[in-house]
Amino acid sequence: MRLIAQCCAAVATAALIVLPAPAQAAPGDALHAALARDLGWDPARAAVHQAAEAASVPVEHALRARLGDRFGGAWYDSGLKVGIVDPADANVVRAAGASPVEVTRSEKSLAEGKARLDRTAASPDVHSWYVDPTSNSVVVQARTTSAARAFAGRAGVDAVPVVSEAPRPLYDIRGGDQYVINGNTLCSVGFSVNNGGFVTAGHCGGTGSPTLGHNNVAQGTFAGSSFPENDYAWVRTNSNWTPTPYVNNYSGGSVAVAGSQEAGVGASVCRSGRTTGWRCGTVQAKNVTVNYSGRLVHGLTSTTACAEGGDSGGAWLAGNQAQGVTSGGSGNCSSGGTTLFQPLNEILNVYGLQLTTTGGGSTSRIVGWQDKCIDVPNSNGAEGQRLQLWDCNGTAAQNWTFAGDGTIRAFGLCMDVAWGSRDNGAAIQLARCSGNPAQQFVLSAAGDLVNPQANKCVDVTSWGGTGTPLQQWECTGGTNQKWRRA
Repeated sequence: MRLIAQCCAAVATAALIVLPAPAQAAPGDALHAALARDLGWDPARAAVHQAAEAASVPVEHALRARLGDRFGGAWYDSGLKVGIVDPADANVVRAAGASPVEVTRSEKSLAEGKARLDRTAASPDVHSWYVDPTSNSVVVQARTTSAARAFAGRAGVDAVPVVSEAPRPLYDIRGGDQYVINGNTLCSVGFSVNNGGFVTAGHCGGTGSPTLGHNNVAQGTFAGSSFPENDYAWVRTNSNWTPTPYVNNYSGGSVAVAGSQEAGVGASVCRSGRTTGWRCGTVQAKNVTVNYSGRLVHGLTSTTACAEGGDSGGAWLAGNQAQGVTSGGSGNCSSGGTTLFQPLNEILNVYGLQLTTTGGGSTSRIVGWQDKCIDVPNSNGAEGQRLQLWDCNGTAAQNWTFAGDGTIRAFGLCMDVAWGSRDNGAAIQLARCSGNPAQQFVLSAAGDLVNPQANKCVDVTSWGGTGTPLQQWECTGGTNQKWRRA
């Protein structure tokens, strides 16, 4: 068996990869909820707002053409506003359906001032400059007011100085993409984590090793690494890099990551890596101990998929469920081979990381029987605390985070079936998050909150009311086993 990082290869400069927008559900609710959240709009009026904004665009174009050098810019603010340098144009603007605003500078003169700034050398303290029609001015953003004024003065432009934070380029972290360790070793990204970075293979780099992204831009540093015995690591990235819940499918798109429920032996799995792209196979065996030239690694999963040098650390998926990161293998992608991966949930648990998913990390109440909530008694987030049904009150005792790894968390602990029991009547409690199957729960479309290990439901004992303890019970379809997020 061999490790499949690619060492000492020439590193070519790669173009910035722009991720395609993920497939969206029908616009409606999600879009309008976001507009309500970020703009304070009434969701019921969002479509009306957007229709009015769209209708203002041809009006703006027509008035710009008609007024020519007298056009003073346009902006939307509860209706289209148009700047006019000649008050005689007010009736023309009103007749077109817009509101006239008298200004002193035309859009053309402001654009000429901005063009002079474009031709003037700017110091690093100057961040950006643009024409602002709402204030009828050229704006210069800089670290200090004096830096902005000095820059505008060199260009001979009367500009408004604004103190701002320096902008920075933003890049996405995506599973399967290339990254570079210590300037000369090539590996592949595993999965993004909400802690700010990604998981990968431990043999790719030691703790403290610096990394560059797929575009050769400084990316981060190995915050933890274990090899041999294990083959896992995580890279903490800098603020220029944003975790995303996607894996490169090397066909011009990305696969969304919804969670990390472990697939069984015989299940189909696919992997992504910078050398051989997207390759698939089946799970052959779990808990495999591998001898890499005298260096033993335990707990790996063996598959029939192929991989080659540079694919190390890359992402493995079963459908939309994250499985692990590429460790090593034998053979190649021409004649076929066997490849092993380090299971993901162990990595997350060891480093206290949270997988970035399409829906993970969101927090809500879990509401069920009698419209009451799953509750931590007295907000006492202690290991072994049995959960109960209680009147919904919005406290932290009823805030549950669906972490994206199959766990449901509160107070830093996981919802758990006591002692990993498969029996009816086992207590539903809080416990230290350990990766145990007793801490995996799926809220089905039918409203059943199921522990897959036991294939049983979270149940309100004896159909009780406020203060009733929760238990595990065979799924019956009863309303005392039906739950929803709220």
